[in-house]
Amino acid sequence: MTLKNIHKSPNPFRTFKALFALLLLCCLSVTAYAQEKLLVTGTVFDNNGLELAGATILEVGTSNGTTADFDGKFSLQVTTGNDIQISYLGYATQTINITANTALPLQVTLQEDAYALDAVELVAVGYGTMRKSDLTGAISTVSADELEKGVISSTEQVLQGKVAGLTVIQGTGDPSSGASLRLRGGTSLTASNNPLVVVDGIPGVDINTVQPNDIKTIDVLKDASATAIYGSRGANGVIIITTKSQKSGFNVTYNGYTGISYASNNLDMLSANQWRQYVRDNNVTGAIDYGGNTDWQEELQTTSATMSHTVSLASGAEYNGLRASVSYLDNKGIIKTTGLERLSGNLSIYQYAMDKKLKFDAGMFATVDKWNPLDYRIFERAFNLNPTIPVYDENGNFTSVDGTLYENPVEILTNRTADSKRNRLLGYFKTEADLCTDLKAVLNLSYEHNASTGNTYKPSYAILEGITENGYAQKTYGEYTNMQLETYLNYTKEFGKNNLNLMGGYSFLENVYEGFGAQRSGFVTNAFGYNNLGAGTNYRIGDVYSYKGKSRLVSFFARANYSFDSRFMLTATIREDGSSRFGKNNKWGTFPSASVAWRISNEAFLEDSSWLNNLKLRAGYGVTGNQDGIGEYKSLSILGVGNDSYYDPATGDWSLAYSPTQNPNPDLKWETTEQFNIGLDFSLFNFLNGTIEWYNKYTKDLLYTYEVPQPPYLVGTMLANVGELSNKGIELSLNANIINTDKFTWDANLTMAHNKQKIEKLSNQTYETDVIYSGSLHGLSGLSNQFSQIIAEGYPVGTFWGYESSGLDENGNFILSEEKTDIGNIQPDLSMGLAMNFTYSNFDFAITGYGMFGQEVLNATNMVLYNPNRLPAYNVPDDYLGSGINEPSPTYSSYWIEDASFFRLQSMSLGYTIPFEKSNSKLRVYLLGENLAVFTGYDGVDPEIDMSGLANPGIDRFNNYPRPTTISLGLNLTLGN
Repeated sequence: MTLKNIHKSPNPFRTFKALFALLLLCCLSVTAYAQEKLLVTGTVFDNNGLELAGATILEVGTSNGTTADFDGKFSLQVTTGNDIQISYLGYATQTINITANTALPLQVTLQEDAYALDAVELVAVGYGTMRKSDLTGAISTVSADELEKGVISSTEQVLQGKVAGLTVIQGTGDPSSGASLRLRGGTSLTASNNPLVVVDGIPGVDINTVQPNDIKTIDVLKDASATAIYGSRGANGVIIITTKSQKSGFNVTYNGYTGISYASNNLDMLSANQWRQYVRDNNVTGAIDYGGNTDWQEELQTTSATMSHTVSLASGAEYNGLRASVSYLDNKGIIKTTGLERLSGNLSIYQYAMDKKLKFDAGMFATVDKWNPLDYRIFERAFNLNPTIPVYDENGNFTSVDGTLYENPVEILTNRTADSKRNRLLGYFKTEADLCTDLKAVLNLSYEHNASTGNTYKPSYAILEGITENGYAQKTYGEYTNMQLETYLNYTKEFGKNNLNLMGGYSFLENVYEGFGAQRSGFVTNAFGYNNLGAGTNYRIGDVYSYKGKSRLVSFFARANYSFDSRFMLTATIREDGSSRFGKNNKWGTFPSASVAWRISNEAFLEDSSWLNNLKLRAGYGVTGNQDGIGEYKSLSILGVGNDSYYDPATGDWSLAYSPTQNPNPDLKWETTEQFNIGLDFSLFNFLNGTIEWYNKYTKDLLYTYEVPQPPYLVGTMLANVGELSNKGIELSLNANIINTDKFTWDANLTMAHNKQKIEKLSNQTYETDVIYSGSLHGLSGLSNQFSQIIAEGYPVGTFWGYESSGLDENGNFILSEEKTDIGNIQPDLSMGLAMNFTYSNFDFAITGYGMFGQEVLNATNMVLYNPNRLPAYNVPDDYLGSGINEPSPTYSSYWIEDASFFRLQSMSLGYTIPFEKSNSKLRVYLLGENLAVFTGYDGVDPEIDMSGLANPGIDRFNNYPRPTTISLGLNLTLGN
């Protein structure tokens, strides 16, 4: 090595500087790389796969954030390595770490948080709303997505099987017939047992004023602590319907379907060939074979078509919005000439003013129904007629039987004219004003008008109850109007852990009803139909009539809600009702209630529990009333035209005399129901929610018309408050989110209820009766003036009372007990509903069903048809030939009381949704089957028999319009920005 080379060797200090610079450069490069920004995009969904518009996306530790748009989509610049949190009210927050390797766009599914959802979900409680988490009473909520879908001709049907304790019975397949509702058992013998219906804050509305596609939620108030705010109208429970409105954006929706329906079941009667075989096998003499081969049930029926179309338009902004919809339903019945045609419309608007301190709401609902009422005697005729009789004779005319067309049900169905029309109108105007920070005033004005017309004509050859009237025509009209004003103040204050809400108000309701009718007979021609009553030559007293009445209800009401630390809640209400219907000694009624709740899951000893999401214990007591059993002027003495006449010497004429027709009762008042309720709400493992309720309802002052002595009374009957009735029961509701993945979900809902009813008292010192006979068998062959049921102390309403049958003797006659006894009742031991929903990608599948178990029904149809004297002139069911029955006339006994337990596969649907790219629009097509199967041991056409009223509850007597099975193809289209 030379000196020169040594001189050129590296300088150690310079080398250190170079290494340091290189290291610093590497560090700066790494730091710069670590702080690189990444555009994160994605979509937020709920656990049902629906987009969550408005979800919040926040970069943790910064103020950098955004919200999801109407389609649930978002984009946000995020520093790699940081976390983002996605949150939405009522859902569990989700945290995601963002790295360079994060797969984009994100598909984020938020799971419902039962407790958080309760804390934000609002429930209608009467004159306001409350957070579900703060409820102290028994209230069930059904959202629009949970309502029953399909061919809905009566709005009550959407609740079938959806609410524990609420029984919805569609006793017939007739599209023009409504359903009966019972909540926690009936509370009255003579008044309506249907719950009070409230629509957008307006009480007492006809439920069919609102169409299913316009409904947002239905809240069912079940216990007295919740319903007492409605006083003398709340004893049967309250159904609060909230209709849809638009808060933001613009969209147009179309919902429509078309379907076919056919009879799901018929009574199995002898065919013509079976009838002939019977005649041959038994060497029957005198049997007339008319040469036909007629299934009379099928001759009345048809495979019908149904269609429905609904178009709605909605637009909303910060200060105003509107929603309008138009619906058309054409539900052809499976019995020829029957059906329901309905045109309906809905318009609602809102407008804010004065920096949102003032809000105006206005709305209108209108429906027009047209249908052809059915003469239900055709079913008895169809079961009666010899199957060898043809429908038409050799000349193409309707076949006459025994020289008359009276027995030919196809002729009755075809040639008798019956047309009906009903118009419903509901309008309201509502004002809300923020008077100061915590005080709000509300004014609600409403007007409801319902009008019905009916027209009937029966041709000159028709026989009415065995009498030929040479033509019969009738026209009727009836209407009622409800005008209502309600105003109240609402005060809300939060201080520390305390939350206080006070509400007080006033209500005024005026109801006016009126109508008239006219009928004539004796027409020389059928050409006019019902359009020229004057052409009838026969006039009788009572052929022309008219009526009118008015009642008023004035009320004062108040409610206080208090909660502490979201753990302890208290609610108290009181209402004072004054009614013109009540007697002068009881013009005002007071209806108080109180309820408390304890959210146990918020206690410190459960704060670390991972399996318990929510646990709340509730208890409440209240008093409610039912004034529906008191008609207008029922407390007053009334004069009416009787059968007596008097001679007026001034004119020389005889005139009909007026005489007392009703005794006055100054003590007449509402029926009173006291109810105690205990409930437990729970949420477990963040997927199972449920409620258990126990209740004890006791109704006193039951209304009934009693016989009274003459004298001192001028009339032999008196409407009075005497009886007492109890209902006790337990209810269970379960909602489970069984499977919840990005691709597949499975939800299930189960409701179950048990109710036990008993008549506690029917008499007092003034008004006495040992038993009330009901369930009339009048009109059934050989059973006129007989009753099948009793109402008596110690028994439930609808108790069958008759002879116990132990079978048949060697001659085929019934072996019966010596004394009549309790042989069953119409009250079910258990009612239930089941719904399951599945989604896979864009597919959805749903199945629903409901059932009733333990109720008994009188099969009066078989009781009459299983008769040896019917053959060969008439027809019998197939099963009769092997029954061994040889009783010469129908005999009412336990032999004909059947267990009518059933479970109905209510609906099954399969749908596919096509989302539109870059817009809030989607298209869903679906296939829906309804009434697909009934699992029962009942021998009649259908085990679901009407249980309402005192006339024929739980009696199957030739009037079963077959329930249709329907297959529909539908389309839901939403177009929005």
